[in-house]
Amino acid sequence: MDARSNGRAAQTGKGEKVADWADGRLGIYSLAKTQMRKVFPDHWSFMLGEVCLYSFLILILTGVYLTLFFEPSAAEVVYNGSYEPLNGIIMTRAYESTLDISFDVRGGLLIRQIHHWAAIVFVAGMLVHMMRVFFTGAFRKPRELNWLFGWTLLFLGIITGLTGYSLPDDLLSGTGLRFAQGAILSVPIVGTYLAFFLFGGEFPGHDIISRLYPIHVLLLPGIMLGLVVAHLILVFYHKHTQYPGPGHNQKSVVGMPFMPVYMAKAGGFFFLVFGVLSMMGAIATINPVWAFGPYRSDLVTTGAQPDWYLGFSEGLIRVMPGWEINAWGHTLQLGVFIPFSLFPLIMVAIAVYPFIEAWITGDKREHHILDRPRNVPTRTGLGVAWLSLYGVLLIGGGNDIVATHLHLSINSITWFVRIAFFVVPVIAFVITRRVCMGLQRSDRDKVLHGRESGVIRRLPHGEFVEVHEPLTPAQRFTLTQHEQDVPYDVGPLVDANGVERKVKPSQRLRARLARAMYGQNAQIPKPTVEEYRELTSSDDHHH
Repeated sequence: MDARSNGRAAQTGKGEKVADWADGRLGIYSLAKTQMRKVFPDHWSFMLGEVCLYSFLILILTGVYLTLFFEPSAAEVVYNGSYEPLNGIIMTRAYESTLDISFDVRGGLLIRQIHHWAAIVFVAGMLVHMMRVFFTGAFRKPRELNWLFGWTLLFLGIITGLTGYSLPDDLLSGTGLRFAQGAILSVPIVGTYLAFFLFGGEFPGHDIISRLYPIHVLLLPGIMLGLVVAHLILVFYHKHTQYPGPGHNQKSVVGMPFMPVYMAKAGGFFFLVFGVLSMMGAIATINPVWAFGPYRSDLVTTGAQPDWYLGFSEGLIRVMPGWEINAWGHTLQLGVFIPFSLFPLIMVAIAVYPFIEAWITGDKREHHILDRPRNVPTRTGLGVAWLSLYGVLLIGGGNDIVATHLHLSINSITWFVRIAFFVVPVIAFVITRRVCMGLQRSDRDKVLHGRESGVIRRLPHGEFVEVHEPLTPAQRFTLTQHEQDVPYDVGPLVDANGVERKVKPSQRLRARLARAMYGQNAQIPKPTVEEYRELTSSDDHHH
């Protein structure tokens, strides 16, 4: 017995010994056994979240490299480096070190550009990923908390981008900081104190860069890393969502196991994302700080634009009329404060939407099957309306660029954005809702009559008809799997004895919203089994 045990121990590899040692202290074997075989559906849209994750990892890797060479100091120096056009110019040490990274550090410019492109892709990926979650209803129970995690990551990503964008202290980033300082000053009563505290005195001060640096490289990334880990833990804990289809239900998931299939695909996809970002950093110039020059408070760059994800806020302020009132001894800059307040309010509306929809529907069930956007036209219309609003305000945030490139009047563009701010989202909502209803009717016709084949046949009595190809059972199941619940109703306002019932205003509001979202005007009834059998058994149904 001992001999066999000693022989088996002698044959045990070092890797297995390490694994046994770790399992004895951490219990990782049982955890890995249950989680490594977790099934993930195979659909391209699920890779949007992976793009966000890999971009974030690349941001951390490149950011660590840049941290080794960047000096967050506002001390003034005279430049005498490799970029001769700026020799003899007074600048801050932060800007000088950015130039050194770009021209003197081996691979510095490539890493800088990969870092900046990864930041843009990261925020874009989060926005697209959240829109996929929104349009398909993946935020419903039990994933409301994960939606909040994702929303917080998006908001922190925007703030982190602003802080990193401002560190080089070039003329473009300094203009952005000036914009932020003006927005802070517009806060009633405390705005001046907040600005002086942040900048360490009058703008631009000497403290802002050294304060933004730890926020950008330590505080915000640390919070985001914790949120990413929590987000991924919840993804593993909950059953993965999946699109409607045969075998897909609320209790089982159809797909591939995490190990080894999904892990291999994920590893390859990481290097693919890294490769694409590296190629973008190598061939597409972004943020050429040497072309802007060092920041001076009396200068503004021509066509100063923020990164796209901040265009929403800048567009709000650019197109807002310059309203100003004096009250109680204070000057209120409403032309800046109102749009400055609207930006976080609109973001908060996105964060709380899952809870609002759950209150409207009263649905407390778990949902693991995704909605097809066409089957929830009101929610889809709201999402498209928000995206159209963002697009309109992005035009406002770049009104000078649009004016110069398209040879238009900047005043005309500003007035267009002011009007479109109210009109375009409504039009987008109405059109999207009608398109969704049309697609629902199309699905109903396909289930009942089959798919149009394009083949025309003449009947014995001379009538010409188009031959329809019947759908497969799997296709019919996919088109009819969604639920159509009856919207919430407050019931009769008068009881059987003629006594008026007390109905709370909140209940009336909930009933109206439920009818708007899931009423007769928002849903085309699914075909019933009786309707299908009647049509398919009829002599007039041509196949």
